[in-house]
Amino acid sequence: MTYDVHAHCIPTDLIDLLRSDGSQFGIEVVEDDRGVSVLLAGGGRLGPLRGILGDVDARLRAMDASGVDVQLISSWVDLTAYALDPGPGAAYSRRFNRILTDETARRPGRFLALGTVPLQDPRAAAEELRFAVEDLGMVGVEIATTVDGTALDQADLEPFWETAAALRCLVLIHPCDPLPGADLGRNFLDNMVGRPAESTVAIGHLIFGGILERHPDLVVCVVHGGGFVPFQLGRMQRGFDAVPHMSAQNISTPPTELARRLYYDTVLHDSRALAFLVNLVGADRVVMGTDYPFEMGDPDPVATVRSIPDLSDEDRHLILEGNVERILGNLTTDHRAI
Repeated sequence: MTYDVHAHCIPTDLIDLLRSDGSQFGIEVVEDDRGVSVLLAGGGRLGPLRGILGDVDARLRAMDASGVDVQLISSWVDLTAYALDPGPGAAYSRRFNRILTDETARRPGRFLALGTVPLQDPRAAAEELRFAVEDLGMVGVEIATTVDGTALDQADLEPFWETAAALRCLVLIHPCDPLPGADLGRNFLDNMVGRPAESTVAIGHLIFGGILERHPDLVVCVVHGGGFVPFQLGRMQRGFDAVPHMSAQNISTPPTELARRLYYDTVLHDSRALAFLVNLVGADRVVMGTDYPFEMGDPDPVATVRSIPDLSDEDRHLILEGNVERILGNLTTDHRAI
């Protein structure tokens, strides 16, 4: 059974809810000739939303055509809605998680759900994470690389990380906010360069901020192959070794070891880069992803894994299914195998 850990979904029931009652969350749905967009209080305009994000039949056809048996579906990351005030943000996360759970139940055996949590209120996020996993049967959560511009190693996020480690659920980290001052608004650089750069910075904070060392039971996957980290991991290690008074204030474990505590998806679009990633961190830390349904995703992920040079059958099995099954099996609460 093959698993896609990186696939986005905006259920039509969510859009219907926001259209009729979004004001309770500080969210407004706008429809014009460009399609459906969402306005977040304090967070600007998101969209237009693609109808295919909520088209379950089209999703299943794409999965069948590419050999994907099960998708771990998560929100379009922009709709994590960290810009909302804490109260409405928590209410929105609760409704989203219930709706996404219902969506997975409509096609038994094909989907598992990754929820969203209101990280703008870390204690509420911890409570929602526990509810999503223990009560709704979700297998984890998707979070952005920053919380409305704030790094993931900030001290006030500790309740969330503690809860995620205790549950041993999957935390999928996805880029969302463009890096400030990088002038990436031209030539699609915000996506091609900015997205992996965001993931690189986030991993840097997780490693050098001490999150991964303090919480060894965390199960964290960073999309897009971990950004630029695999190619620059040696530089991180050099900084740890050569300039410890600046780099190693929060950690005693080498960055090369901490990087192997993460999982990385396969959305790299180059079999040589993917082979490098596998050789660097090990096949036991790589999982298949697609970034469905976006153009920058991988439409044929199983073929991508099979194209990795010199990959053994055992390692191929790990990437396609074994690693995800191990993650699911290590959850401290039963997940709903829908």
